[in-house]
Amino acid sequence: MYILECWIEHPVRQLNQTFSYLSDEPCEQGVRVIVDFNGRKITGFVETCVQTGKTPEELEQEYGYTLKYAEEILDSESLLTEELHDLAHWMSRETLSTRISCFQAMLPAKIKPLSNRREIVREQWVTLSDKEVSLTPKQLEAYQYVQNQGTMLYSVLRKQYPNQAKALVEKGALILQEKEKEAAALSIQETSEPLALTPEQAQVFTEIQASRDMVFLLQGVTGSGKTEVYLQLAQEILKQGRQVLILVPEISLTPQMIDRVSSRFGNTLAIYHSGLNDQEKYEQYRMVKEKKARVVVGTRSAVFLPFHDLGLIVMDEEHDPSYKQENQPAYHCRDIAIHRAQYHHCKIVLGSATPSLDSYARAIRGVYHLVTLKHRINETLPKVDILSLRECMKKGQSYILSDPLKEKIAQRLEKHQQVILLLNRRGYSSVLRCRECQEPVICPHCDIAMSYHREERVMKCHTCGTILPVPRVCPECGSTAGYTSYGFGTQRLEETLQEAFPDARLLRMDADTTSRKNSHQKILEQFGRHEADILLGTQMIAKGLDYPDVTLVGVLNGDDGLNRTDYRSCETTFDLLMQAGGRSGRAEEPGEVVYQVYNTDHYAVQCAARQDYETFFRYEMQFRHAGQYPPYTYLIALTFTDKNEKKAEETARWYDQNLQGEFRKIGVISLNKIQDRYRKRILLKGKDLAKMKEAVAELLERSESRYTKDVRIDVNPMVLD
Repeated sequence: MYILECWIEHPVRQLNQTFSYLSDEPCEQGVRVIVDFNGRKITGFVETCVQTGKTPEELEQEYGYTLKYAEEILDSESLLTEELHDLAHWMSRETLSTRISCFQAMLPAKIKPLSNRREIVREQWVTLSDKEVSLTPKQLEAYQYVQNQGTMLYSVLRKQYPNQAKALVEKGALILQEKEKEAAALSIQETSEPLALTPEQAQVFTEIQASRDMVFLLQGVTGSGKTEVYLQLAQEILKQGRQVLILVPEISLTPQMIDRVSSRFGNTLAIYHSGLNDQEKYEQYRMVKEKKARVVVGTRSAVFLPFHDLGLIVMDEEHDPSYKQENQPAYHCRDIAIHRAQYHHCKIVLGSATPSLDSYARAIRGVYHLVTLKHRINETLPKVDILSLRECMKKGQSYILSDPLKEKIAQRLEKHQQVILLLNRRGYSSVLRCRECQEPVICPHCDIAMSYHREERVMKCHTCGTILPVPRVCPECGSTAGYTSYGFGTQRLEETLQEAFPDARLLRMDADTTSRKNSHQKILEQFGRHEADILLGTQMIAKGLDYPDVTLVGVLNGDDGLNRTDYRSCETTFDLLMQAGGRSGRAEEPGEVVYQVYNTDHYAVQCAARQDYETFFRYEMQFRHAGQYPPYTYLIALTFTDKNEKKAEETARWYDQNLQGEFRKIGVISLNKIQDRYRKRILLKGKDLAKMKEAVAELLERSESRYTKDVRIDVNPMVLD
């Protein structure tokens, strides 16, 4: 008999401990089991399995209660490597999250420790048996077909020989086996050889190779050839028989990276991102676990794949906020990647044209090893024009497309060159306001204005997804006078472009056009084949894309992000402008960029136009120092949610009164209601992150369950909404 110590699937923080169950058979650490917990059948995750010679009665006397037997063991082997098991415990401490939530974050949906079990797809295969049987001529033909193919899918045989396949199995000539479905091999369109490195690239490559440091920050202007440096570093690691992980922040960047990696290294490649379905994610996970994948390209969650011998981690566009997980556990992918690099004794390269201020500050202090690429491959930066929308509108020009931008687009169309237009707002109009009272249409479940989508003639909440018809009567004043539009989105921009350039071929890339599977890839492939003249979209087209025919990039309402109250608003605006501008003129033809902004003199706009990261860094660090924001201090955000506003307020006040330490408390602050849940927040700000986390952890440990049930803890939050 064995005693299992199990973490159980439960949201209550007070249950963040193991519970004891019995089993007649042993099972490994990291195996899922079904257990009875207070009359409910839920999933447990085995931490330890210890054999005992004691009887159940003796154990009852020792424990003080009757130990139940685990009802079912779901896995024959551990789902996690020993490294990932230890990583989950480390992540739990670092993010102040429950152990079970960390295990759940690591595993693909098919094998998460969750009660809503999802079956893994299995396939039937046939192979030849040693049994001698008499066969008809047609059956012999089918038998020889399998003989030539070797082990093959039964479904393929049935398609080729529908009548003979079943007969061969029934006669025993073929053995039918069932196996888990495996990931299909990538089809490689064409192979490519390494490119000759420029002297600057070669210097960076050699410096990373020769240094004994572990973490490198590669700051390279857009178009400087960072990806080629990644690939050649990866090639050296693969020669050693080790594995490589290449992380990208968004799905939209994945197709181009996959093409470049697969054409260089073949199909020993696993792909892992949110665009895959549950089965596909599981198949890719197994590929890595079974050492069939040598290179992985993926988004944030790929950092948890079960590598055995990582030799290099690349984190491209390391500044991107998509690398931060918003739900619990609120981890940052960079922290996980560095921790794994330490375990595998491998190097990690953080690459960006606009590194996060936190990373660049660490590089200046020598915590990270800074290497730079200051020149483009074609040695020519695009020319940047900053247009004042205020001045354009005074002259009677459109607030959507100014006359100068229209002229530049027309010039590109005449030359059969391509254009990218970025507007970081989807929909038709950003807000509809009542003609009488000027109040916007607010989502009934969130305290946020809804966006109008003209194609469907509906209002959408981009936070919770609620869809409503445009109200005939204003819910605020009762007027039936209708609404005026305020602002505009990508749908409105598309309509305006089509009116201005009726012969132009347009592609729109935003959350509405990329909701279907593989839609990101299809849109980008169409644009890459020059099946469209203009690609317009939201921030997903702002970075990482490389199209030689793009010679003009326009950023509309480019300084809109400066209106946010978040302390990172200048940084995110600068990143967006500089990254978007970097899409232009990456080949032989000179590039041009147009920023349509209201505040032309803001340092974020001016520095982006000059591709001047260092000056922006100095300006922004002065602001951060004055306000004592990161990287000068650390932050922990505690957000309390409840359908009852008084309960959320009561919980927040309790924490405010009981949290003590050498840190500043800001709050209680009321945030916008989201999905019918009221939100209150306390922000901790201090110099010693370890002591701040310790204070929160101690309070959580001694709190009653009613004070811990709906608490979200974000250590070093990226956004303060």
